[in-house]
Amino acid sequence: MPSSVDLHLRSYGQPSAPDRHEFAQLVLPLKGELLLEVEGREGVLDPLRAGFVAPGAWHAQHGNASNRSIIVDIGTEALDAATAGRLFERPFAPLGAASRKLVEFMALMADGGAVAPSVLQGWVPLLLDTLALDAPRPSSRLAALLARIEAEPGLAWSTGSMANSLGCSVSRLHALFREEHDTTPHAWLLEHRLARVREWLARTDVPIAELALRSGFSEQSALTRALRKATGMTPAAYRRRHREAGLENTSKQ
Repeated sequence: MPSSVDLHLRSYGQPSAPDRHEFAQLVLPLKGELLLEVEGREGVLDPLRAGFVAPGAWHAQHGNASNRSIIVDIGTEALDAATAGRLFERPFAPLGAASRKLVEFMALMADGGAVAPSVLQGWVPLLLDTLALDAPRPSSRLAALLARIEAEPGLAWSTGSMANSLGCSVSRLHALFREEHDTTPHAWLLEHRLARVREWLARTDVPIAELALRSGFSEQSALTRALRKATGMTPAAYRRRHREAGLENTSKQ
């Protein structure tokens, strides 16, 4: 059973034996058609229609030779009861324009390799909202935006571009950050970018100037100032300290 959210890319062939599990499941076709049966109800899924399997529901599926789908396993602790109830009543949900964009985004991420858990944690609530509600909740839209930023920290993010992505004013953006994260958009963005830089400095040999651009800093000197303020060290010193600590730990083994 997934502890929170897991994602898989799958294709289906001959009819499967009925199955059930304690986690919920979203079936999001990318191409082809898939017949899904959930507790006696049948629906044909395609790139314009998704399927939802509630926790504990008996289900079976089969598809044509060219089908391919994103399968999202969702632990019960990550699924709002009201949302689950609405999707249970409508297990075969049409994928509107907003939902299709979310699915296409995740398909690109999945094709590029393993999807970071933080990205999934932001993407799933917004997708569930677009399937179950007339309009996604602001907190879900914010979570999806943060997941996108975490996946692409090097883009030219600003409070203005973040607000535009959410379709809200800059003042509303600040209010959402205070409500959900008790911080400001700028502080969250800087903290995340520095966290990614520290991870890359410790684990890679990528030049510092390249890391600065990759993480969204205008130049190496801007990164150096920000990291020194946060840790008291320059990027080179931070990398050196972590390399020395790694060598010391290795020699003790």
